[in-house]
Amino acid sequence: MGDHKTWFITGCDSGMGRVIAETALAHGETVVATGIEPANFSALAEEYPERAFCLKLDVTKAENIASVVAEAERLTGGIEVLMNNAGYGLLGPAEDTTPAQYRPLFEVNFFGTAEVTRAFLPFMRARRRGCIICTSSSGGYAASPGFSFYAASKFAIEGFCDALRQEVASLGIKVIVLEPGSMRTNFAGASMHKLPSMHDDYKDTAVALTLDRMAARDGAQPGDPRKLAAILVNMAREPAPPFRLVLGDDAIDRLRGKVKAQAEEFERWAHLATSVSFDVEPG
Repeated sequence: MGDHKTWFITGCDSGMGRVIAETALAHGETVVATGIEPANFSALAEEYPERAFCLKLDVTKAENIASVVAEAERLTGGIEVLMNNAGYGLLGPAEDTTPAQYRPLFEVNFFGTAEVTRAFLPFMRARRRGCIICTSSSGGYAASPGFSFYAASKFAIEGFCDALRQEVASLGIKVIVLEPGSMRTNFAGASMHKLPSMHDDYKDTAVALTLDRMAARDGAQPGDPRKLAAILVNMAREPAPPFRLVLGDDAIDRLRGKVKAQAEEFERWAHLATSVSFDVEPG
């Protein structure tokens, strides 16, 4: 198929995962689309019977991941691009968020990503090629109030991928962290878990502003997920892609602002950073 790639995409039940699968197929790629309920995306295999495969995968069920990955490898002859997309949002103050609410978030957003990635690494390592794309968020680099645990799950992905890219670079495997801004998907709607209530003290804080902003944004996000997906298809072919792929006007502005503020803070306190070494005794 020439330069066409073979993809494995998680979280295709709806939203960005579904759009990425549709776009990759439209560009001639072969796609193994996965999700919790294959009936939600089985139309892909009907439209592209020779290039689309639909498999059931719940990324929180670690015991099933290896068999699904092996089946994808068998069906396609080898996955070249792993798109870790499965995830959801959780909105509310950290104080009010219970372990029963934030631990499942990590099981999907981080541990699921890590386990699917680990399952594919032996195959990519043996072939000495591959591209791993992990969906983070602009909020995975610059957190927002009300998104403490969501941001933490995405910060975890960033740290994992930062080390991973250095571990596998000499093995021919590329790693990209996708940091999108607000894309017009159902993230701010059905895919966003909101706490049913919060303490009154938080109702006049930045948390409340985030809640209002997300409610107003649902269905009016500025980012086009199909344009994002088309960029990903091309990026998977890049010999030297960026580690952090920032997409969206809002995302690049937000990350530039954080980088600038961090640099200024580092310099302001640099005299302390350089003050903790042992004193050098005179010759």
